[in-house]
Amino acid sequence: MTTFARGTAGSNPAKDGLTRDALTVLQPGFTGTTAPDWLLRRLGEGLASVGLFGRNIASPEQLAALTAQLRTERADVLVAIDEEGGDVTRLEVRTGSSFPGNNALGAVDDVSLTREVAAELGRRLAACGVNLNWAPSADVNSNPSNPVIGVRSFGADPDLVARHTAAYVTGLQSAGVAACTKHFPGHGDTAVDSHHALPRIDARAPVLSARELTPFRAAIGAGTRALMTAHILVPALDPDHPATLSRRILTDLLRGELGYDGLIVTDGMEMRAIAGTYGIERGSVLALAAGADAICVGGGLADDETVRRLRDALVSAVRSGELPESRLADAAERVRSLARWTTADAAADGLSGEDIGLRAARRALGITDGSTGGGSFTPLTEAPYVAALTPVANIAVGDETPWGVAAELARLLPGTETGSYAGDDAGTAALTAAGPRRIVAVVRDEHRHSWMATALDTLLAARPDTIIVEMGLPQSTPRGALHIATHGAARVCGRAAAEVIAGV
Repeated sequence: MTTFARGTAGSNPAKDGLTRDALTVLQPGFTGTTAPDWLLRRLGEGLASVGLFGRNIASPEQLAALTAQLRTERADVLVAIDEEGGDVTRLEVRTGSSFPGNNALGAVDDVSLTREVAAELGRRLAACGVNLNWAPSADVNSNPSNPVIGVRSFGADPDLVARHTAAYVTGLQSAGVAACTKHFPGHGDTAVDSHHALPRIDARAPVLSARELTPFRAAIGAGTRALMTAHILVPALDPDHPATLSRRILTDLLRGELGYDGLIVTDGMEMRAIAGTYGIERGSVLALAAGADAICVGGGLADDETVRRLRDALVSAVRSGELPESRLADAAERVRSLARWTTADAAADGLSGEDIGLRAARRALGITDGSTGGGSFTPLTEAPYVAALTPVANIAVGDETPWGVAAELARLLPGTETGSYAGDDAGTAALTAAGPRRIVAVVRDEHRHSWMATALDTLLAARPDTIIVEMGLPQSTPRGALHIATHGAARVCGRAAAEVIAGV
């Protein structure tokens, strides 16, 4: 085994095979819209992947320049991004996505449409130099109270989720962008967000196999190049370790029983489910030992010190015998293998057109006309007041991405005004601000927020002609003069709803 003494004169980490492998399996992030010197140096020393977030992206042109800068140091670098479309977007973090998310696509249930949307998204990523997408979410949203998945899932039916997951993988990879299907073995039946704590799924093994694992089997069958682990405890599969750190789940189940041979990527190691219980260094060692191949970090910790700490932790674990050198070498080779795949020529079949996302969003709308007196809803011709009942942002989504219908209604009905409300007095405050104007109340997961339901009660009692737009999971009974379920809060979903309200 190659040895080197850290910090001794004449040592060269860049020429140390063990150290290079330790760098190769990391997928770190960074701050800024250009690559910092430390990141470029690490690429020269063996780092093979870089993760991008909204903070790194200002425009498609800037992103293309950034990825080109990275490739001056390493031509085959994996440039990864968390671009699900819908609520979770990094490409369009400041404007909202041009593509509806999974729940909208599942509501339409047209696998050809899902494939076309994913292919167009893949083309846009590839044009910017991104070649690995941490998507799609293959989680079956069997728990409507799930605080972190929700509209990021295609739905609650395993077979529906499976066929759309496969279509999404096929479409995305037709553009030469590797899919990273997540969150194995399934994050849908949780009531805890793994960004904050360690969720637990208590379903029995047969239920898990028929429900959670069905979409992952479909993704593997479709040839997904990568899979992302979930920081969840599933006692029926492993009572002692979360999935990311479980050999039973990653090696015995995923590699063995399911026959998956691609790259296994961890979810963000700084998430509290791992960092708060094991720490990122210890967690990374255990993840590699369990069968993971790439360590995702950088959503919160995005500096050279983090990379150095993780590199040294892996090297030390190999030298102490805790992590077999062969396991680290195998993981590094899987990273390089995926990098080789992304450098091969690949192009999506056909062109879906710039408006594929909007067309999909329009098809996904669920419209319930609640007009009284036997009439039908009459589109608005005058500017309304939009009351946005705003919950605390999901960390995966972020609070910097705009959502709602106000901007689109203002474009169609100039003079539209809006306000954001939360808490017990939200309804009363919105009524006061609206004055005599027609009210459009916009909600997100009414069923999960009692204050939101109370606010709608208040609005409808005083103003029965209130229009309601649900941009989360449409679990609550439709009400109002018009109820529109968009199945997601992407910009195009807001535009599709605004078109209905204004009769466009």
